[in-house]
Amino acid sequence: MLGLLKFSALSLCLSYTVAFADSDHFSLDDVVQFDVLPGWRTETGTHVAALRVRLAPGWKTYWRAPGETSVPPRFDWSGSRNLASVDLHWPVPEVFFLNGLRSVGYSDELVLPIELTPHSQGKRVALRSEVALGVCKDICMPVNARISADLSGRGNRDPRIDAALESRPLTAGEAGLKTITCEVEPISDGLRLTADIDMPEIGSHEVVVFELPDRSVWVADASTLRTGNRLTAVTELVPPSGKPFLLDRSSIRVTVLSGERAVDIDGCAG
Repeated sequence: MLGLLKFSALSLCLSYTVAFADSDHFSLDDVVQFDVLPGWRTETGTHVAALRVRLAPGWKTYWRAPGETSVPPRFDWSGSRNLASVDLHWPVPEVFFLNGLRSVGYSDELVLPIELTPHSQGKRVALRSEVALGVCKDICMPVNARISADLSGRGNRDPRIDAALESRPLTAGEAGLKTITCEVEPISDGLRLTADIDMPEIGSHEVVVFELPDRSVWVADASTLRTGNRLTAVTELVPPSGKPFLLDRSSIRVTVLSGERAVDIDGCAG
């Protein structure tokens, strides 16, 4: 346990451990530090807080879909009380390239807004979460954090959380998306997915990321080709069975990334 952070209407505490490739050369505080920004209650009764992850120079951590060679973050909220649901509001991530490999995540600092819906509005939310994420520089390491936060009262708006909320992807409508269609063909160990996205360019070097509800399906980094307003992205999907499978294209989440801009597209037509 690294201590107790006290506020007027809440208390927060964190404990975390990390597995190092060489413990003689690293300590936890050299690489990553966690804290919770307590945030505020909204007019609708939810509570907006944030997990802040501060990284040493040159280190990075990962977005919800970090790429085929990286470690996706995991959150377990089951130990919480008076908590009906949790919505994570991911800021637009960066795209990294190293030794021909691509990953998606954050450098220096991640402020991840967390919107909590209580079972009983107006009462304290006892947030108890286990977080697992990866941090990387020359090596990659798993970090496990236990987060405890008692959130009550109205709180105060935090400009750091507001900035993270403002750094959100555009919706399909905001980006001028006209249509998106997905074609699927079987391959020996799964499916090949080709998406045609009719949307104006959002920036140079666009990257397309596909996400499926079933996280056990391996999703390859997509190749992309832009021709005018048409962006084509091709990926391969490999389930644990290593065989072709039925895919609900309406459940596919597609994100287009470029620099500090992104577009979040929910669902794909056949």
